[in-house]
Amino acid sequence: MKRNLTLNPESLTAERWNNRALFSLLWPLIIEQMLAVTMGAADTIMVSSVGEHAVSAVNIIDNINNLLIIAFTALCTGGAVVVSQYIGRKDYVKSRLASRQLLYSVIAISLMMTLFSVLLRRPIISLIYGKIEQDVMNSASIYFLITSLSYPFLAMFNANAALFRSVGNSRVTMFIALMVNILNIGGNAFFIYVLKIGVTGAAISTLVSRAAAAAVTTIMLTRGGGFISLSGLFKKPQIVHSMIKNILNVGIPSGLESSMFQIGRLLTQRIFTVFGTAAIAANAVASVINSFSFMPGMAYGLALITIVGQCVGAGDYEAARKQTAKIMKLVYITLFILSAVIYIFLEPITHLFNLSEEARGLAISFLRVHCISMAIGWGLSFALPNALRAAGDARYVMLAATISMWTIRVSAAYLLTFVFNIGPLGVWLAMGADFMLRGTLYGIRWTRGRWRNQKVITD
Repeated sequence: MKRNLTLNPESLTAERWNNRALFSLLWPLIIEQMLAVTMGAADTIMVSSVGEHAVSAVNIIDNINNLLIIAFTALCTGGAVVVSQYIGRKDYVKSRLASRQLLYSVIAISLMMTLFSVLLRRPIISLIYGKIEQDVMNSASIYFLITSLSYPFLAMFNANAALFRSVGNSRVTMFIALMVNILNIGGNAFFIYVLKIGVTGAAISTLVSRAAAAAVTTIMLTRGGGFISLSGLFKKPQIVHSMIKNILNVGIPSGLESSMFQIGRLLTQRIFTVFGTAAIAANAVASVINSFSFMPGMAYGLALITIVGQCVGAGDYEAARKQTAKIMKLVYITLFILSAVIYIFLEPITHLFNLSEEARGLAISFLRVHCISMAIGWGLSFALPNALRAAGDARYVMLAATISMWTIRVSAAYLLTFVFNIGPLGVWLAMGADFMLRGTLYGIRWTRGRWRNQKVITD
């Protein structure tokens, strides 16, 4: 089938993403993303009963985990783009074949990441965070060991979820996310409050819930038919190097971009260790709270991968532009409302966590800065680039993000904190400035339309 397939206004793409279909895709994605954050928040809130050292340990390892799992999460993005474009082209044989290539790739990479983390967990923590208090190190090492065993399960679930979204079926992943949260919170309650094993219990709950999610979604895809069937995934493996290359052409730039983001984030997170456990705990709590505010925006970004991927695969670039404009309006309306609500109710929200007065005061100051910067710059800097990736412009996204991260977020954080003596608040001010710069770069790229010249599918 030729790539230059063009659809008219009455075509599948135009009809597929009317307002009703868009709503059906978006609302489960929003709930799913909120549930995903709830899982992290539950760990933080429930282990806070053990002490600030436990909160700090969970936050430290969550940051490292985010860096290490980037390899397979980026591949999931690449796989979703490739599969979506095949579906847009109505080439369903290749969409199913590409689905299996995605699973093979993420399983292999996640197993290597697990081995790496298990063997080198303490040196990794020390390398990134330097010298930290011994009780924090001990708890972090245990949490790292157990959660690293969940990487293959998380990789499989992320890949399966990306496949479901590529056909617009976001309800499945929403219900699986609900199941994961029930298992995780119930497990936390049992291990932390009944068995009294603290951080270890939180990690075991995470492992079990991720394994269950991977198992359920894989069974559904191997038994089902349709555009993204994984039938014969393990019985008759068929490696197609050209498809894996197409996935990597999106996945590698996305992975490098996310890696640079997480490395820069970890370098700035290290600043908090200079100011003690209260600053680390305040940053952990502020990060959990602000993550709730941008989860709807993350959902909109995931929707853009599906919609723009299908439109571009069908050659309907005008539909891609119009749908992106519509979704970006929703992004900004949602972010403004959530930012305002969090800003107004900061005091009662922060009291949900077992923090000292010093830590709570710091968390409130961090969140005030974040609410303002997020309402202005987050949408362009983190939702819009998914439209660029879906069109095959992942390399530009990587370049713009790298420039913004190192020239603004990292450099400015150290200057504001130590040279201008603003303290740990300087990290959050620099983060807001980073939003503004990268959002501007992405907005210019999309407006000029150079993303139309990119290609993902080469066969």
